[in-house]
Amino acid sequence: MAFGWIDEQAEARRRAGLVRTLRPRPAGSALLDMASNDYLGLAHHPEVTEGAARAARLWGAGATGSRLVTGTTELHTELERELADFCGFEAALVFSSGYAANLAAVTALAPHGSLIVSDAGNHASLIDGCRLARGDKQVVGHADPQAVRKALATHQGPAIVVSDTVFSVDGDRAPLAALAEACREHGAGLVVDDAHGLGVLGDGGRGTPQAAGLAGAADVVVTATLSKSLGSQGGVVLGPTRVIDHLVNAARTFIFDTGLAPAAAGAALAALRLLAREPERAARARAVATELHARLTAAGLEAVRPDAAVVSVRAPSPEQAVRWAADCRTAGLAVGCFRPPSVPDGISRLRLTARADLSGAEIERAVRVIGETRP
Repeated sequence: MAFGWIDEQAEARRRAGLVRTLRPRPAGSALLDMASNDYLGLAHHPEVTEGAARAARLWGAGATGSRLVTGTTELHTELERELADFCGFEAALVFSSGYAANLAAVTALAPHGSLIVSDAGNHASLIDGCRLARGDKQVVGHADPQAVRKALATHQGPAIVVSDTVFSVDGDRAPLAALAEACREHGAGLVVDDAHGLGVLGDGGRGTPQAAGLAGAADVVVTATLSKSLGSQGGVVLGPTRVIDHLVNAARTFIFDTGLAPAAAGAALAALRLLAREPERAARARAVATELHARLTAAGLEAVRPDAAVVSVRAPSPEQAVRWAADCRTAGLAVGCFRPPSVPDGISRLRLTARADLSGAEIERAVRVIGETRP
């Protein structure tokens, strides 16, 4: 029977407690949201939603084509210019998603004969970029610059090191300065995904590379998403002008994909300008994460100390993590639930978002619910 193997895999997932289901949410919800990646609370900000509406009214509902045909509007180039200026890079290129941006950066910068050194904790989009790239691949231990050095020493020729800046599972930060040093010893480029750092880390939320003193470096390329701190949708690659020009000519997820919808570009631009005007939002997101971690550990829960705005709480098993998250939802709290194979270490977790717009009372409520529903 066609696709008969799907039933076998479905049963295996059910036995392992790894079934994933869609849960459509209404436009308005009484749930306290600590599951989304809306770190700065901007997805519903009036300036951001008006930016989206204004762009849709002016440019239409869709980009109408690929970026190289009709999909590049003046709005796209304005967003790219302001993203580059804000983050401290020469140039930027906007994509339809952060996933597409990562595929573009890794595949276009790792041709045949090159080496890709990838952190074991990287996001799926970086992993898929490595799989699709024509260069050789080596996966090294998590956040281990010395392992990166050893891998680079085995190769003669072009090389890149690929890493998240803030890892999405536990929210820990990569040792970017040490990684850059290892790259420079071997003439390699550093490609980092700042999806969870932009808007949270750096001066006024300018990102993890800026905080590490790497913004604008000729050997550093940064990807990011517009769907987290900026509350919109889309992705971006930032770096030297010659790298961005190369992506325009070589990145398949840029050349053959329809451009980012104008509404998303308008929302992201409005959010970026709001963050530039209110840089304290980044510090508030970090402060909420610190307070949340302190309260969780004081309640006897095993929470990982956050480096940005992600706080994870360890669960005993995949099945108990699912039940814990469901019990939290019943009690009015939405939390993320990470299980294998989404977690590289095999440990299931609740994943909490420390949003800048959370009040002290909401933080207290979240900790109380998590504590009362623990397995």
